Amino acid sequence: MRKNAALLGATGAMGQRFVKMLEKHPFFDLRLLIASEQRKGKKYGKEVRWLLGSDVPEYVKDMEIHDFKLTNFEREGIDIVFSALPADIAREYEGKLREHGYTVFSNSSAYRMERDVPILIPEINAEHIELVKLQKERYGGYIVTNSNCSTSGLALALAPLRNYGIERVFVTTYQAVSGAGYPGVASLDICGNIVPYIKREEEKMRRETRKILGKLEKDEVKDYPVDIIASCARVPVRDGHLEAVVLKFRKDVEVEEIKRKMESMKGLEGLPTAPAKPVIVRDEEDRPQPILDAYAGEGRARGMSVVTGRFAKFGEYIRFYLIVHNTIRGGAGASILNAEYALSNGYL
Repeated sequence: MRKNAALLGATGAMGQRFVKMLEKHPFFDLRLLIASEQRKGKKYGKEVRWLLGSDVPEYVKDMEIHDFKLTNFEREGIDIVFSALPADIAREYEGKLREHGYTVFSNSSAYRMERDVPILIPEINAEHIELVKLQKERYGGYIVTNSNCSTSGLALALAPLRNYGIERVFVTTYQAVSGAGYPGVASLDICGNIVPYIKREEEKMRRETRKILGKLEKDEVKDYPVDIIASCARVPVRDGHLEAVVLKFRKDVEVEEIKRKMESMKGLEGLPTAPAKPVIVRDEEDRPQPILDAYAGEGRARGMSVVTGRFAKFGEYIRFYLIVHNTIRGGAGASILNAEYALSNGYL
């Protein structure tokens, strides 16, 4: 059952999160590290500027970094590719791998809105993985994407509420600097400051959330019919995106009913990166907070739960806050969970 894995963008901030989360993984063996050509032939442990605390994991310290050549994938017998590439580069490399029969689980936005590419969150829209059959017929391989980091938390919180008929969503995000990668936002721009603009973030939240919550009908996903008004800001926090969400439903719904629905959402059994509770509801008046709640979840699923709190009703509107760990549930962890789901359900 174990599969040999490659990682694109291995030395970047998101690539490092993949490396950390794939250590001693029960399904996947990380066999190939891909980075820029100038890093080719160098040892990962000496070349990477490690950002995640402690030391570079022992299992990759002496691994040689390779550039992107298909012969490298063939030599290592690669079964699955994880991608932590920026979108402009991902478009070329991920597409080339798909055309040569490889399976790619991507954190990039490059292919998310393609008609036959799922934005997969298996607790929400597991049936969307059926789209990969269309890709396999056309290309030989396929791409599965995870969502934008802020979208992942919003979609998980909204999913249990779809049947109430969500009419409108107002969401304001306070996004951690790690979401910008490394070196990210200049210190003079972010220290003691808030930057009320993140390129294309608001558009991604609108488009991706509708697709994730939508229904698979024949060969395409019909978007969930909801208006989403997103306002995104960068704040001087290292990890964890805080989001303030205001909902308007098509019928009257009480706060306690919303909380019960969120808490009743079940995790996926048998998948090591799946949290037991995808959405956690807290009742304290000052939670969730990035420093306290970004790493919610246990064991390998640490950081994979979304934490909600501060529920209130104002007339026809319901307000709550949520925290999502942007590089785990909103990044590497989401891709790894998608791969676990695909493997466990016969798509690999």
